[in-house]
Amino acid sequence: MNKVVGRFAPSPSGRMHMGNLWSCLLAWLSARSAGGGMVLRLEDLDPDRCRQAYCDQVMRDLEWLGLDWDGAPVYQSKRTELYRQAFQKLEQQGIIYPCFCTRAERLAASAPHRSDGIAVYDGRCGRLTAEEREKLAHTRRPAWRVRVPGEEVSFNDLLQGSFSENLAQDCGDFILRRSDGVYAYQLAVVVDDADMGVTQVVRGSDLLSSAPRQIWLQDRLGLPHTEYGHLPLLLAPDGRRLAKRDRDLELGRLQEEFTASELVGRLAFAAGLTDRPDPMTPQELIPLFSWEKLPKEDFTI
Repeated sequence: MNKVVGRFAPSPSGRMHMGNLWSCLLAWLSARSAGGGMVLRLEDLDPDRCRQAYCDQVMRDLEWLGLDWDGAPVYQSKRTELYRQAFQKLEQQGIIYPCFCTRAERLAASAPHRSDGIAVYDGRCGRLTAEEREKLAHTRRPAWRVRVPGEEVSFNDLLQGSFSENLAQDCGDFILRRSDGVYAYQLAVVVDDADMGVTQVVRGSDLLSSAPRQIWLQDRLGLPHTEYGHLPLLLAPDGRRLAKRDRDLELGRLQEEFTASELVGRLAFAAGLTDRPDPMTPQELIPLFSWEKLPKEDFTI
């Protein structure tokens, strides 16, 4: 059996909150309880939102919690050439096209995604003629989308069980490179997970619908599949999802109230790993970890 390699993949756009800590702790426990490795990737592709100071703070916060990783941290901002090569490979397959739509036009050209309200792009720019594209290129710099087939992509999630999506119907042609030249999340994480030897991706269930797209890209690029485990989300007391911009339960405030072991103990109790929210270290939780114990539904912390 191949060694499990998990990963931390925070976006350094602000201070981590309780939900980020929840995902980091359980990703670490899943890998370490299997005797596996753990790598750190700082997803700092967006130059408008990410700062080196935030990267440094993420690492200090993980260390404060007692969560370690193997090897040097990896910065996505320094890996653009790898994404360019993957983009070019997909381009050679004839499945990438420029999209000139503004945000308002994208929304107008979309249909709701089932019951969750996520927009599904209708592919209108993929039907433009060469002449129409040339004319639009004089006034707008395009983003680039990948044309997806109308086929089901299925996988078995470690926590959520069987999950399937029809790419054309449920997500539509998605962006691989933004109009400002920044490579998009879906492409970057697929390239990075393969290059870094990641075998297990543990993250929040808000990214569950990304997994079929990433599996499909792995196949198109000839990369190995990863194992996925999507965790329930921690909600604010009023039922909202935690967000960095709202400073909901952010770590700076939590550190004023809790020690690291107290915070880890509370998260372990919420995960069903312990019977009481007593102080615990991550190392003490390794023998207690089990996917069977974890809750599946979002809950208020």
